[in-house]
Amino acid sequence: MYYNYDSNVTKGRVHSFESFGLVDGPGVRYVVFMQGCAMRCRYCHNPETWSGEGGAEWTAKALFDKVYRYRNYWGDKGGITVSGGEPLLQMDFVTEFFKLAKEKGVHTTIDTAGQPFSDDEAWMTRFKALMDLTDLVMLDLKDFKSENHRALTGYSNENIMKMAKWLSDNGKDMWIRHVLVPDLTDDEEDLRQMGAFIASLKTVKKVEVLPYHALGLFKWEKMGKEYSLKDAKAPSPENVKKAEELLNVKAYHE
Repeated sequence: MYYNYDSNVTKGRVHSFESFGLVDGPGVRYVVFMQGCAMRCRYCHNPETWSGEGGAEWTAKALFDKVYRYRNYWGDKGGITVSGGEPLLQMDFVTEFFKLAKEKGVHTTIDTAGQPFSDDEAWMTRFKALMDLTDLVMLDLKDFKSENHRALTGYSNENIMKMAKWLSDNGKDMWIRHVLVPDLTDDEEDLRQMGAFIASLKTVKKVEVLPYHALGLFKWEKMGKEYSLKDAKAPSPENVKKAEELLNVKAYHE
């Protein structure tokens, strides 16, 4: 195995916690939100997680000891989800954290946008070590066309699509999520192409359409940042239903 970290030494920066998450993987989840993200999504509801210097520093051992105290909440059907920010920016720390979780038989989930994914050999070696300890990957597909993805997040999505294909080819279970923003991420042809791409993947267990909301607006204002979607509205139930049809959501289930 590639990793050989010391769980009492390996450190990561953690933004916050949620001890009773119900939408972050199967069952009840203890959710750890990591600090740091390179993307600048226009609708981000956690912009305070962007900086890699924020949050609090934890060792993997101390973090697991804290989380594992809540195991009675998640029981046999739940587990631990590491979200962000972007957890793949702190891969070695999450690997050591998940190593401790798997030693106790805990179900592990990564919630990621996939932006750091690279086919560089050294990076892939570390990524594979993490995937060996990860039961489920929740992957956000923010837009299908690369130029739209760049306008939305600051980055293209070619490497994210490669990551999805790698997960599929290597038997790693996935949940796919897409945030639906009226007049931004709801183009029918884009959604149709995204649906075809998802259908080409062999390990997708669930697809979710997440309606846009502006609940994070106050955080942008508090940080003195301009929120470009101030006038955007939540999608109607009809909009959501249409997107679910184009992504063939009903074809996937846990």
